Amino acid sequence: MFDLTDPNRIPDPYRHAEFYSGVAMKRGIAWIVDTILIAAMTAVIVPFTAFTAILFLPALFLVVSFTYRVLTLAGGSATPGMRLMGLVFLTRHGERFDLAHAFLHTLGYTLSIGTLLVQVVSILLMLNSARAQGLSDHILGTVAINRPH
Repeated sequence: MFDLTDPNRIPDPYRHAEFYSGVAMKRGIAWIVDTILIAAMTAVIVPFTAFTAILFLPALFLVVSFTYRVLTLAGGSATPGMRLMGLVFLTRHGERFDLAHAFLHTLGYTLSIGTLLVQVVSILLMLNSARAQGLSDHILGTVAINRPH
């Protein structure tokens, strides 16, 4: 069994394949769950702006999304959607995300969704890399794994 308390390692995808089994699909489902939650939070905010937020709804959605992702990743190294799917993020050293990692990962994610080609590259990397890492994960050295029991 892999020792997740070792601060200098992340699970090897070949010797510990169970940590990566189904991760790409689970990340997709988690993204859908998180997007629904973010949309609901955005909808709740709109009436508190006397409905003027409708004029800048995409910007509000982006701010809510960024804040949601940073805070939930920093608070438990997983968004609520990821927790539902049994996933957790680890840094290149096998540690859970702190605020800095959560911010950088969210920034990378946000920049990647802003450009279709970059997002497609990120999805292809998740589907085809041994650790199911997206573009931001590759740059930061982070991984999403199945949460150990």
